[in-house]
Amino acid sequence: MTLIKCTLMRSCPFDKIFPSQLLKDDAYYMSLAYNSAIEGWNHDEVPIGAVITQNDEVIATSFNQTRKQSDPTAHAEILAITMAAKKLGDWRLNECSLFVTKEPCPMCAGATIMSRLKRVCYALPDPKMGCLGGASSLHKLPDSNHHPDVSVGPLGEICEALIQAFFKLQRNKVST
Repeated sequence: MTLIKCTLMRSCPFDKIFPSQLLKDDAYYMSLAYNSAIEGWNHDEVPIGAVITQNDEVIATSFNQTRKQSDPTAHAEILAITMAAKKLGDWRLNECSLFVTKEPCPMCAGATIMSRLKRVCYALPDPKMGCLGGASSLHKLPDSNHHPDVSVGPLGEICEALIQAFFKLQRNKVST
């Protein structure tokens, strides 16, 4: 990935990834989530992207939209879960997997459990606010009636670089 040095650039300086559709594995779906995160950047949102699949088909894709919607709950994961539930006509996403570029926060981790997602794969762990293995592990609550399979997937380094570059640019905008 190439990062272009700039001070007031709004569009994302990172290139999208165009993975082969021949192998629909974790890297493939995480690439789609990463591309969605880039779309988030292009909409002046924190660049976090999410993709939900069922039977190896994408059924929902989103990026953070808290600024656009003036809604603190408009995280990529929440929006994708809502889209997937509407598409399936059921709030239970038992046979679905979520791919997200950053470990879900407490709210989003709770939503993955409440929606009964089968699997959650995230690229970048979050030791401060992540709640699927980072700061906490909500999916391991012993009395919970649902425990999604959680794994750290590919593309962690580029997802981290994307987020760090975004916040660096935001800090530069404030100081100028």
